[in-house]
Parts: sequence; structure tokens; C-alpha cells
Amino acid sequence: MSLRLVPVSFAEACEFVRVWHRYHSPPAGHKFSIGVADGPTLVGVAMVGRPVARHFDDGHTLEVNRTATDGTRNANSMLYGAAARAAFALGYQRLITYTQEGESGASLKGAGWKVIAERPARTGWSTPSRPRDDDPRLVGVQRLLWEVSG
Repeated sequence: MSLRLVPVSFAEACEFVRVWHRYHSPPAGHKFSIGVADGPTLVGVAMVGRPVARHFDDGHTLEVNRTATDGTRNANSMLYGAAARAAFALGYQRLITYTQEGESGASLKGAGWKVIAERPARTGWSTPSRPRDDDPRLVGVQRLLWEVSG
């Protein structure tokens, strides 16, 4: 196995996430995406965009909105590390992401990220100003907020 970083378009990253992500669909947009390949085969993607939480959207912070892999060992850690290097090279100072309860965060730890906060489980994502149909797999799940700074 010889993993290497590869460029991927937004469309390619979205399709990979549709096929391989356990519970989320692709995000609506991104600043950039990164792929990791084993030989000619794409085995993972990371999609990086503006933070979803508006209080983090300060112009200096980006969020890894999605990563997805086919299970290839070390691919996710490679993506998180590459996403951080790319964000810092573009002048961003901070990168954040979330894991859900039951996810170990091993890929994030391996790439040098740190947990900075625990987010309690929510009863739903819908608000009067932004109605949403809640996915029952995502309601009532505690999350951890992770960051890496440049």
C-alpha cells in the first residue's frame, strides 16, 4: 500500500461521500477538497469549508465538513493532516471538526488535533428560522469539537 494525496473536484468528492459516508450526505459547498489514493484507486476524501456554526465563521477558521474513506488504514489521518496543512498554507489560522459519540477520534489524534469542547446531544436541528427534517440517526448524539491551529 502506497497512499498519496490527489486532487479531487467538488463533484468527485460529493460522489465519494454519497457512496462511503455512514450517515451524512455531501455538504452544499466547500473551499477545497482533498483525495487520498492507493495506486490508481481513490480511497478517501476530505471536504473543507466555512464553519457551519456562525460564531466560528470569523474569516480565519475553516471546518472539515466531511471525510469519508473506504476503510483503508491511515487514509483518514492522512486527510486530516493534509487538510490542516492546506488550510494553513491558504492563510487560515484554525481548522475545526466534530466527531460523534462512539467515534474514537484516532485519525484526528494521529494527525495532531485536540478535543476542545463537548457538545451535548440535541433534540433536533430544526429552528423556526431554518426548519429541517431531522435524521433520527443524528438526533440525541453527543459530539466532540476538535481543532488544530497553525
